[in-house]
Amino acid sequence: MLRAVQETERAVALKQPPGLFLLFGVEMWERFSFYGMRAMLVLFLSDAARGGFGWSKPAADRLFGLYGLCAYALPLGGGYLADRFVGTRRSMVIGGLIIAAGHFCLALPAKATFFLGLGLVVVGTGFFKPNVSTMVGQLYRENDPRRDGGFTIFYMGVNVGALFGPLVCGYLAESPRWGWHYGFGAAGVGMVFGVVMYLALRERYLPGIGLPAERPTVSLSAAPRTRLTRVERDCLLALLVMMAFSIPFWMAFEQTGSSMNFFAAERTRRVAFGYTFPATWFQSVNSAILLLSAPIFAWMWTALARRGREPSTPMKMGAALILMALGFVVMVGGAHASDGGALVSPAWLIATYALHTFGELWLSPIGLSTVTKLAPVKYVSLFMGLWFFSTGIAEFLAGQLAALSDRVERGELFHLLGGQADFFLVFVVTSVAAGVLLLALSPWLKRLTHGRDV
Repeated sequence: MLRAVQETERAVALKQPPGLFLLFGVEMWERFSFYGMRAMLVLFLSDAARGGFGWSKPAADRLFGLYGLCAYALPLGGGYLADRFVGTRRSMVIGGLIIAAGHFCLALPAKATFFLGLGLVVVGTGFFKPNVSTMVGQLYRENDPRRDGGFTIFYMGVNVGALFGPLVCGYLAESPRWGWHYGFGAAGVGMVFGVVMYLALRERYLPGIGLPAERPTVSLSAAPRTRLTRVERDCLLALLVMMAFSIPFWMAFEQTGSSMNFFAAERTRRVAFGYTFPATWFQSVNSAILLLSAPIFAWMWTALARRGREPSTPMKMGAALILMALGFVVMVGGAHASDGGALVSPAWLIATYALHTFGELWLSPIGLSTVTKLAPVKYVSLFMGLWFFSTGIAEFLAGQLAALSDRVERGELFHLLGGQADFFLVFVVTSVAAGVLLLALSPWLKRLTHGRDV
């Protein structure tokens, strides 16, 4: 009887908190809007026939990179404001409303409102993005074995939105009946759904989560300043090193929205059962594969954690970079096959996205979880913003590199395999180099965390 009671208590303890699934839904709608618009951006900018701006591909890639930098850099300021003044729950609402307004501005067919809309989406993302991830971390106690599994489940919400956003927004955008601006408008509708869901259910499922920190009752000059301990400094150093290694991963991964988006539109057969489907739909492949495999990863991390056999976070990130390199090995083959002007099978892109997705599951949700483990409680939103800032640097670099793809293809910068295969070979080399180095540094990084569960 006692053993049965103990097993029941253990099973209950392993259940995820109900608030996780509300945050799952809110993040789903925000990512629906973000990835729906992102899938269209460079194609809209380069389109001259159906109401786009008619820019060159390098110009579109550069703006894509700059937009990504801003969208992922401003969460650093949003995290600081949430930690010090606003609180995470208020910041999420403010950010969601600004994001929705931005997408509705993009839906208006004018250049002025387009750039205003991009700016609003960037500002809103700065308020929203770090705080929803921070609130997930606040659902768990220190060293809770459910944490990594919970972040992986939460990451499924990201990818449900990222799956349907390009499908819905991309269909409207590339449809002769509707057009680009209907796609942008659909992204705004999705963000409104997310805000309404959060406001309606937060008191029931997230009581006390995300409230602003209590302000001190004494003056700042009289209050003692708490210095970071040696352990906290070491943990932050480990966290900053891991953030640095996330940059080459996302720099390669984010070719999805730029150079690989153009590859899908210009070099890939897109006909199924007599229907020519939009190039933006390839942006959903990553999320579809992730949704099928994320429950397995969530179960795996939780099961390994219970047995004390889970690999460290630096080892997971190193493996992610190796998987990224393998994905671009496939892409090199696809580019080489298409350099003669032939349209190639979608299998090249699908296989690449599959390998990249497995790498993403080894790095992204685990990285979010690691920030909440290693950052001091009073700075966790700030460091969550810093994690996204490192992604922003990668986004910027990804756009600038994508803008060079035509020059690499023509052999103006270097020549190894020839054509666009040389461009994708760059990411094989950078990802392998970063992955091997990080695996070598893993024991040192593990020591820096002083036994914390990373």
